[in-house]
Amino acid sequence: MAVVSLSDAEKFFIVHGIEDEGLRTDGRSCEDYRCIELETGLLSNTYGSSRLRLGNTELLAGIKIELGTPNPKNPDEGWVEFHIDCSPNASLAFQGRGGQELSNGICCHLSRIYNNKSALDLKQLCIVPHHHCWVVHVDVIVLEYGGNLFDSISIAVKGALHNCGVPNVNVSAGDEGEFEINLPDDPADVNKLKISSCPVLVTISKVGNRHIVDPTLEEEFCSHASLIVGVTSKGLITGMKKVGSGSLCPESISEMLQSAKSVGKRINSAFTKLMKTEKGIAKSVEKTGYL
Repeated sequence: MAVVSLSDAEKFFIVHGIEDEGLRTDGRSCEDYRCIELETGLLSNTYGSSRLRLGNTELLAGIKIELGTPNPKNPDEGWVEFHIDCSPNASLAFQGRGGQELSNGICCHLSRIYNNKSALDLKQLCIVPHHHCWVVHVDVIVLEYGGNLFDSISIAVKGALHNCGVPNVNVSAGDEGEFEINLPDDPADVNKLKISSCPVLVTISKVGNRHIVDPTLEEEFCSHASLIVGVTSKGLITGMKKVGSGSLCPESISEMLQSAKSVGKRINSAFTKLMKTEKGIAKSVEKTGYL
């Protein structure tokens, strides 16, 4: 994925710094993240939005909601769809089919961990069983790529879902067994999605004989195998994906999963704290206007 040019001496410096001292070129330890900047509620024409910056990786996420028909296999549930735009302007790695293949891979992984009951209660998206439900479209555009894309997208998606409000509709019986759905007059009359169990993705990259989290572009270039793990706030693993051409031994996988659980719980805790702080700031702002 990474498009970066490193000399043998530079690779040696990065790999042996991690192997021998457990330190990285930017001074972080193996399980330290870079500073994460997250804002929500930026786009007024969406049901929820967020902007995230992690190192040199920057993305924008927006949510649209539309009416749909429930899947016959799950008649009392809605569903979530993901659309990722890896713009060639963000990185040379996204030019040609590389960006499209990466987008498809991220969408498939997010769909697999979100469209299950352990991550998101999809029944809250149902309006009338067997007839009507909400379909949530999550769109993410990558503005700049500086490594660790999976983790960045998952945190931005969770932020947008936290900001998302589903209209509080009224359902009445219509003619011939149909139903009439009436939207509220007040745009603020919404039900917030319950996302406490939504996971974040934690990428654990193997560099030499040790593993690290939140790899930079240079560290991704030095890594031959990574695990991308979905972790909830309680440390529950909701999905796992291996990327890279290298192999991983069972002992390494076990250690990497334990690290993913620990780091994932820490990120989820920080996310919850940030959202509470943001909510408190929003309440303290004096509202003015005619409506």
